[in-house]
Amino acid sequence: MAKDMTLLWGSGSPPCWRVMIMLEEKQLQNCDKKLLSFDKMEHKSQEVLDINPRGQLPSFKHGNIIVNESYGACFYLESQFKNQGTKLVPDDTAQQALMYQRMFEGLTFYDKVGAVIYYEYYVPEGERLESAMKRNKETLATELKLWEGYLEKLGSGSYMAGPSFTLADVVIFPTVGNLFRFGLSAQRYPKLGAYYAQVKDRPSVQASWPPHWLENPKGDEETLKDV
Repeated sequence: MAKDMTLLWGSGSPPCWRVMIMLEEKQLQNCDKKLLSFDKMEHKSQEVLDINPRGQLPSFKHGNIIVNESYGACFYLESQFKNQGTKLVPDDTAQQALMYQRMFEGLTFYDKVGAVIYYEYYVPEGERLESAMKRNKETLATELKLWEGYLEKLGSGSYMAGPSFTLADVVIFPTVGNLFRFGLSAQRYPKLGAYYAQVKDRPSVQASWPPHWLENPKGDEETLKDV
């Protein structure tokens, strides 16, 4: 099955990492995965555009089926391979509802993290404002306190939607990974720090760890040190 799959991806991209983790959890490691460079603008290559006219990564194809949005790809893989690998949608109704809630809140979380981490990447130098960065950091701090509260309510050792690893963790952990890559304080946010420490050693996460993070274990730790 996995031999009919193609994933074009970029290192360190949370949307790409979501699909990478998903493939590991569903035992689809034999998927044809091709690493492309954002710096070299390979995501705008014809190879990508043939699958994804937006010129974005990830770009995912299974046979003749194309699902490029990372959440969509994760839902698709869980649906098609629900009896293979890790069961990622809980049977318990309350936990399932919480999983869906956290998954889609995760999109807002990712946007607020990205507004700080990728500000210099996306905003031209002449248009950057210290006031905008300050405001983005304040907004992110408020968001982080919200997630701290969610995890505190669930209790020690919990995942994002309860006692088991679910689709919520597949899609949210890459955002959390980027937070700590860019210097978030585990002392200031102990629940998120504990969650990161718990999930980062999961085999699917280790197997899909961004290659350039392995080459350079320390990221730009100044970015989020004061958030």
